[in-house]
Amino acid sequence: MNLKPLIRTVPDFPKPGIRFRDITPLLADPRGLATVTAALVERYRGKVDKVVAIDARGFIFGAPLAAALGVGFVPMRKPGKLPHAAIGHDYALEYGTNRVEVHVDGVAAGERVVVVDDLLATGGTAGAALALLAQVGAVVVECAFVIELTDLGGRAKLAEAGGAVHALCGFTDDEG
Repeated sequence: MNLKPLIRTVPDFPKPGIRFRDITPLLADPRGLATVTAALVERYRGKVDKVVAIDARGFIFGAPLAAALGVGFVPMRKPGKLPHAAIGHDYALEYGTNRVEVHVDGVAAGERVVVVDDLLATGGTAGAALALLAQVGAVVVECAFVIELTDLGGRAKLAEAGGAVHALCGFTDDEG
């Protein structure tokens, strides 16, 4: 199934000049989420111990993937969202910084994980996830995305950080 027709492009959201890739039509299609989950299950079956999904749209794809694989699900959240002791990693944004956090007992040293999110753009958030997982000694098998914005350099940034990337579909800046 070609996923690209199920992804809506919204111009000038959340600010002028941005072409937002909206996954809600994909989720509303009866086959959309099933297709994404099946593709990821096929790729990661038997290869990971846990699925680490990035807040918040990564949860939509990460939780059914973990359930289908029969492995644990670990939410990687924005600051202050986890109820138990957590560790975090700060990363730079265009203007300022942000942070991702995970419970201290979420991933053990040596566990094989796949990092899941809906979209790869510049690689800032996923790069922070890789750094945080390296801090706890996890083995990141791959970073999986539904969408890659190919013109924004995220794949190269993650490769520099030692992360392999798998994306189910890609968009260039001029597509839409």
